[in-house]
Amino acid sequence: MKHLNHRKLLTLAAISALGLSFLTTGCERTVSRTEETKVKRDGTVESKEKTVTVNPDGTTNKTEIKRTEKP
Repeated sequence: MKHLNHRKLLTLAAISALGLSFLTTGCERTVSRTEETKVKRDGTVESKEKTVTVNPDGTTNKTEIKRTEKP
């Protein structure tokens, strides 16, 4: 009987620790996002996308994606 109670207690502790870790990590938040598209005379399409996000620990990430599509 003690073995069964010990197993239940360990399982409950593991589930609680896992749930608490998901609650404390949080998600990143998007602060700004801009998108710009240009079409040149030869039909080439250039697009730029800039995104600024803030992590739960207060750090910021800036990402810039440039794409060029030729006809």
